[in-house]
Amino acid sequence: MDITFNNDPKLALLLPILYHAWQDNELSTNEYKAIANFINNQDWLTKAEKEFLKSKINADVPPSRSELFQWREKIETAFAGGAKAASLTDLGILIANAERPALNEEDIKNYAPGVAQLEQQFGIIGSEAIADYRPKGKTLTQQHNTQNSFDIAEMTAFLDGDNANIINKVKSIISREEFNPVVDPDVTAFREKVLDWCKVLAKEGLGGYAYPKAQGGQGDMEAYFAIMETLSYQDLSLVIKFGVQFGLWGMSILFLGTEKHHKKYLEQIGSLELPGCFAMTETHHGSNVKGIHTTATYNHATRSFIVNTPEKYDRKEYIGNAATHGEAATVFAKLVIDGKDYGVNAFIVPIRNIEKQVLPGITIEDCGHKMGLNGVDNGIIYFDNVEIPYENMLDKFASVSEDGAFESSIPSDNRRFFTMLGTLVGGRIGIPRSALAAGKTGLATAIKYSDKRRQFGPEGGNEVPILNYRMHQKRLMPYLSNAYALTFALQYLTKRFINRSEDDMQEIEALAAGLKSYTTWNVRDMLQECREACGGKGYLSENRIDDLKNDTEIYTTFEGDNTVLMQLTAKNRLGEYRKEFGEMNVSTIFNYVVEQAKTGITEKNPFATRNTDETHLKDPAFHLQAFKYRERELTASAARRFKKLVDDGLDGFDAANIMHPHMLQISEAYLERIILEQFHAKINGLTDPALSEVLTRLYSLFALNKIDEHKAWYLEQGYMEGVKTKAIRKLVSQLCWETRQDAVPLVDAFNIPKNCLGAIATTKIAQA
Repeated sequence: MDITFNNDPKLALLLPILYHAWQDNELSTNEYKAIANFINNQDWLTKAEKEFLKSKINADVPPSRSELFQWREKIETAFAGGAKAASLTDLGILIANAERPALNEEDIKNYAPGVAQLEQQFGIIGSEAIADYRPKGKTLTQQHNTQNSFDIAEMTAFLDGDNANIINKVKSIISREEFNPVVDPDVTAFREKVLDWCKVLAKEGLGGYAYPKAQGGQGDMEAYFAIMETLSYQDLSLVIKFGVQFGLWGMSILFLGTEKHHKKYLEQIGSLELPGCFAMTETHHGSNVKGIHTTATYNHATRSFIVNTPEKYDRKEYIGNAATHGEAATVFAKLVIDGKDYGVNAFIVPIRNIEKQVLPGITIEDCGHKMGLNGVDNGIIYFDNVEIPYENMLDKFASVSEDGAFESSIPSDNRRFFTMLGTLVGGRIGIPRSALAAGKTGLATAIKYSDKRRQFGPEGGNEVPILNYRMHQKRLMPYLSNAYALTFALQYLTKRFINRSEDDMQEIEALAAGLKSYTTWNVRDMLQECREACGGKGYLSENRIDDLKNDTEIYTTFEGDNTVLMQLTAKNRLGEYRKEFGEMNVSTIFNYVVEQAKTGITEKNPFATRNTDETHLKDPAFHLQAFKYRERELTASAARRFKKLVDDGLDGFDAANIMHPHMLQISEAYLERIILEQFHAKINGLTDPALSEVLTRLYSLFALNKIDEHKAWYLEQGYMEGVKTKAIRKLVSQLCWETRQDAVPLVDAFNIPKNCLGAIATTKIAQA
């Protein structure tokens, strides 16, 4: 009878070690020598048994795939009935005695020590090796999948709020086949396609929605922002074209002009009968609007203005609608009367006739192919002493009198300039809302794909969705919490802008500048993470992340460079800080000192800095205290630092330059505190317990993830100790794990039209 593992229990002792050695399909020289020496030195093995075992370690004739499968099957069968083993030697004994008691205690005493020594020689850790061979049940990672713990339609209604009707109308329009996103288009054809889309929207009455009813609109500014945001799910070239035409061009007439301008222009702009531009930015002056060089010189004899570009790089650059379609422009220029400069004002300047022929004195160049947004015809405009009539000055804040004198209800040049720009802050509200919608599109694509895409899994078990992996969750779940948090913050900003008073405007401008920067930076990073999280699929144009990334890149620098805008926000916060201290009397100074002392007692005492209790870490009061503390300390330290630099003799401009990185931190801390407060306020207004539960989890993730991101600062300040920041990091991971089950319903609640999502989000993936 031939010797086999099946009929010789002594050989079964070595089966697990042989399988372990061969499982990578290769037996190393060291492994061969060790096993061969072991076989030769075992007196309890017969010559025939030794020859059989040596045949199983012959590198020239390795075990076949079928034979390895049989060995694996014998190993797994040995665990039947809940049998346990602590090492491969124990496992060999189980195999030998699987069918009947073949090895008695004396046999085991004689044979097992040598086998155990061989196992040790291989450096095999028994518990780890055995874990690979036990029967696989359902693991936590396998079972942790999508649940529907709340009503998706209710969440959508909560997100859309009062604008649900107009949002649904826009979604219905962009769901039409004619609005399917264009892939890899010819630039000329793409521009015309985007113009056609804008005409459809104008015909549907969406273009002039914010304009007065007398001029064909609805007088609903909040709905206008909702329209722009919703269009951003479809194509960002359309959004920017729409925003330039009906927002920048139309709103400049609405906010900077007077009744005569409204009657003459707004209805034509809203219907797209009069396509136009917003010509503020100059090549060499960028964000420095106050420093632009274009002039509008008043000629009293003809009651007209002469608009001129003094030098080549004083040209208006990157002007949307200029290269192909625009027929007029709001031009920002320095008003000159009798040789005196009266600062920046706005003027309506025709640039083409109705046949699209460029008018005399106007030179227009195409900016050319761009990184993204190639459906928008950006152009460069030069003015060579172009004469425009007197009534083309937008004269809400300044005008020229009948006798040719400058007039303004705002005597201060600075205040007049910032009041004029403040009325245009709407662009800094529309842009972050548009960017966030684009980010949500990429995030929905990445999360829905990750829920379906399976890869790896426990040995012998099924592959699991990649969204079940902790690291994948850590990549995407914080951005999901950010998306919800920023939705509520931008809704808050929108309402503040619409209900603004003159006293509020400086803070609203600062908040708009900051949230524009914070949101667009967040979206830039979010889309990059989404691209990587989708692997090679994220690189395919059909999944849209490429267009979303390329098109939103410019969002970080138009309507103001983000870094410059964050400086504006920080200056406002420092101004408020100085104002607070400038108005302090003995009583308020005493209260401030008391408040600082309270902080030391309540927030920086050893119990608070080390407190790792989960209830405390999830407490909104703790979050708000931590966010406020960071904002307060960064602002106070910046004020002290700036004062010291100036007191030490440094010029104020140089001191501000040194302070720039610190200023960005002030803005970030202020914005995150506002975002946190608005997220919490939204949850407090909920009556649906299911929505409240999932949003509270998202809120906690947002709050703790931000604290974790800034943990180095908190540790430096002594506000927390390492044991607490470590607990926060672990809790962030756990919250990502818990949020994963709601992730798909949470992005489904965005209710993004199917034709706007990437293909991988809407198609099934075949699984092995």
